[in-house]
Amino acid sequence: MAEQHNHTHDSHENHGSFKSYLIGYLISIVLTIIPLVVVLNDMFDKTVNMIIILIMAILQFIVQLFFFMHVREGEPGKPKWNVMALILGLLLVLTIVVGSIWIMMNNTVAH
Repeated sequence: MAEQHNHTHDSHENHGSFKSYLIGYLISIVLTIIPLVVVLNDMFDKTVNMIIILIMAILQFIVQLFFFMHVREGEPGKPKWNVMALILGLLLVLTIVVGSIWIMMNNTVAH
């Protein structure tokens, strides 16, 4: 006798809706076009251009996390841990990068 299997999923896998993906895609396109227009039209000097590019990159990263990687979705209580682990990882990377740059800038050898 063949056993019937129920294929219902209770695994709480949440996937974004078409609307969520479309909104994330449109925001990503806008965040890509802004620095492109600023740089191609020579609107500001190099320092301001770099700041604008970095800000848009950070915003793009946030959009990717929340709209496409679904950081906030999942079981109740779990998204908090996902976001907290992400923040901890970013702080560690930032500390290593800034510390490395600081050491390299202040590593003068007197001859």
